Amino acid sequence: MKVAGIGFRESAAAADLQAALALTGERVDALASIAEKAATPAMQDFARSIGLPLIALREQDIAGEQTLTCSPRIKARFGTGSLAEAAALAGARHGAPGARARLLAPRVVTADGLATAAIAERLEP
Repeated sequence: MKVAGIGFRESAAAADLQAALALTGERVDALASIAEKAATPAMQDFARSIGLPLIALREQDIAGEQTLTCSPRIKARFGTGSLAEAAALAGARHGAPGARARLLAPRVVTADGLATAAIAERLEP
């Protein structure tokens, strides 16, 4: 199972999230982000438009996740280096106790900096 972790600024639209996912070049089975972002119209519209389930994570689900990149702003706010990478990892393990996950690559960022995406895949226990 592959999951795209999505991070984005408040001003991002569904098209920005789509652009971030497109930059990964991967097909995924689900999207994941923290509940606050998952509930936004942009994320809801994006998930609906591509027909994928959306995993809404609690902030404590991503805190402490080891990521490949580190944004000081995200580290201070969420306790992890990258919201997109941490959401991808936590999302890939979601609903599968004991499962592990690995990032396929560091997060990608849209040219305007409005959205990020990272892909993780579940590794069976």
